[in-house]
Amino acid sequence: MLIPIIEQGLTSFIASLLFGLIFNAPKNMLIPCGTVGMLSWLIYFVIEPGYQAVSATLAATVVIGVMSQFFARKYKQPVIIFSVAGIIPLVPGGLSYNAMRYFVQNDYSTAVEHAAKALILAGTIAVGLVLSEVLNQAFRRKVKS
Repeated sequence: MLIPIIEQGLTSFIASLLFGLIFNAPKNMLIPCGTVGMLSWLIYFVIEPGYQAVSATLAATVVIGVMSQFFARKYKQPVIIFSVAGIIPLVPGGLSYNAMRYFVQNDYSTAVEHAAKALILAGTIAVGLVLSEVLNQAFRRKVKS
């Protein structure tokens, strides 16, 4: 069980780091970008077998938001640098690809099923990022008072 977790962590770290590079994140921020993506994917990877993919995606995305806020304050960088690179492992690209493939093959019922799952997961990513921002704002207000 440990070897797959290490493999998943390493590949998600590299993917997030390289997407940070593609998106022109500052060079000294690539390691934190990779870390955000790796930890979010590992949370998804561990939670998903026991729960639904939507629940695992939501939990992982909230972690992305929290870690992005933390790294943004620590390194005095915009939050978007870390959150964009961090969501890369969670983006349902395979589902989207399969939905388009089934549309081309005229298997519309399967295509709609895959497209709906991809849209739900993409919406879950958006909700998770917004939720983490709301929690951050509420926490900061409570600390200030």
